[in-house]
Amino acid sequence: MQNTAFSSLDTLVFFVYFVIVAGYGFWVYKRKQRSTSASHDYFLAEGSLTWWAIGASMIASNISAEQFIGMSGSGFKMGMAIAVYELMAAFTLILVAVFFMPVYRKNRIYTMPQFLEQRYSASVSTIMAIFWLSLYVVVNLTAILYLGALAISSIAGIDLWACMLFLAVFAVAITLGGMKVIGYTDVIQVFCLVAGGLVTTWLALDLVAAHNGGGGVLGGFNHLLDVAPGHFDMVFARDNPNYLDLPGLSILIGGMLIVNLNYWGCNQYIIQRALGADLHTARKGILFAAFLKMLMPVIVVVPGIAAFVLHQQGALGAAMGMGADVNPDRAYPVLLALLPSGLKGIAFAALTAAVVASLAGKANSIATIYTFDIHKKHFNKDVSEQRMVWIGRITVVVAMLLAVIIAPYMGIDKKGGFQYIQEYTGFVSPGILAMFLMGFFWKPTTAAAAMFATVGGFVGSIILKVLPTMMDLSFLAPIGFAVPNAAGVYEIPFVDRMLIVFVAVIIGMVIISKLFPKSVAEQGKRVEVDARMFKVQPGFALGSAIICLALVAIYAVWW
Repeated sequence: MQNTAFSSLDTLVFFVYFVIVAGYGFWVYKRKQRSTSASHDYFLAEGSLTWWAIGASMIASNISAEQFIGMSGSGFKMGMAIAVYELMAAFTLILVAVFFMPVYRKNRIYTMPQFLEQRYSASVSTIMAIFWLSLYVVVNLTAILYLGALAISSIAGIDLWACMLFLAVFAVAITLGGMKVIGYTDVIQVFCLVAGGLVTTWLALDLVAAHNGGGGVLGGFNHLLDVAPGHFDMVFARDNPNYLDLPGLSILIGGMLIVNLNYWGCNQYIIQRALGADLHTARKGILFAAFLKMLMPVIVVVPGIAAFVLHQQGALGAAMGMGADVNPDRAYPVLLALLPSGLKGIAFAALTAAVVASLAGKANSIATIYTFDIHKKHFNKDVSEQRMVWIGRITVVVAMLLAVIIAPYMGIDKKGGFQYIQEYTGFVSPGILAMFLMGFFWKPTTAAAAMFATVGGFVGSIILKVLPTMMDLSFLAPIGFAVPNAAGVYEIPFVDRMLIVFVAVIIGMVIISKLFPKSVAEQGKRVEVDARMFKVQPGFALGSAIICLALVAIYAVWW
């Protein structure tokens, strides 16, 4: 095996990355300062971000340690099928650009709670604002910070707490400059994570080839196809041991679409990048993000499959663990440790870029929701523009400090980062998405129905989660909605649970809205929706068609 030490050259490469990002961020902050609407400029970079900055920032905020570490680990365990999260995201981004963004921009929506208040009521808005703040700090921010620090610590041999503090301080420094600084530094972050990720994939495939008769990168990839064909099955049969995680066609036409529509269309953390731009620029940026998403399986899943083959051949020694103690989440760090001096620094910078960009984006969204939807509404309605900016900055520091303190005690490393985030957000995704879609496209929907979606969606998800402990669900097996787990107990796959809850919530919202129509006070609560809003330009239509054809081709080849 190669030398796994972090060399002086690696340190130099990483230091250069750090100086470039910090220096460019400071330059953007000084160069792009504006005098109008200080709060909107700070939180949204209103009118300042180009389409390529919007797209890059969306991906930089999305891709983090849970993808590099967790999804690579899932690639090691179950193969290319896990890439459905990335591939379906590309398709979903097109839907968000076409159907969600026109509604937000037409109605000048800047935060998700603002939409809920404008469409439903202040109580619905406040409840969801508190919920999103709690979710972002306790689940997302802690998971990103802890997993990123854990990966960096294992690669560079630095103390875990020191890694968390470094990442937190680096992210806070970027976030304090506002969305302009985040958006434009994210362009560098995305370049680093894509370039470093592709380097890691290239060298992983080259390593496979070197252990199996040569042939370079192409030979290494062909060898993966030959010796691990099951790792390239994109749609699992019901007898596959990983069916509970990715249940057959449901990943294409069922709950996976709900996961992605909620994440990309109703998530302040992601959609905030586009809310400050005009519709045309926002759509171009989202389409660019969709193209970048198509690269992610190559960057995060293929290395996991390569690590699986190398481990089967004994090329990784005991680094992955042995027998039942094999830890799939070790796949990416182990590969990084095997990279040559210098290239290891590039890959290390890519991982750091992904973590820092996600932390900065999440912290900015926390500050935006708290400042606009909690502080301004409930504590000081007359707060000045400049004061709002400083409240946002203080919120960023407090949120990051809380994340650093509580992250080690959340059991994130025991659950697995990717599964940790999916499990907790998946309980609420169906209800939130139903609330937004009904608010967009069905005028009779009431605030009571929206409240039912919030509470009913969560309760329904919990019930379906614990149902296998209360009754035998084998009667659902013939229709594909239940399969036995490792203990032989029939469970409803996670993705299918979300679909069932989503349909149930929609039905419940219709019934409640019909039985208890809008009150007089609710009559004025509305958002403008016009079919003409959804018309797209030819260039956008062409780009969308290319992505859809590519997705069809991928699933046709590796069905």
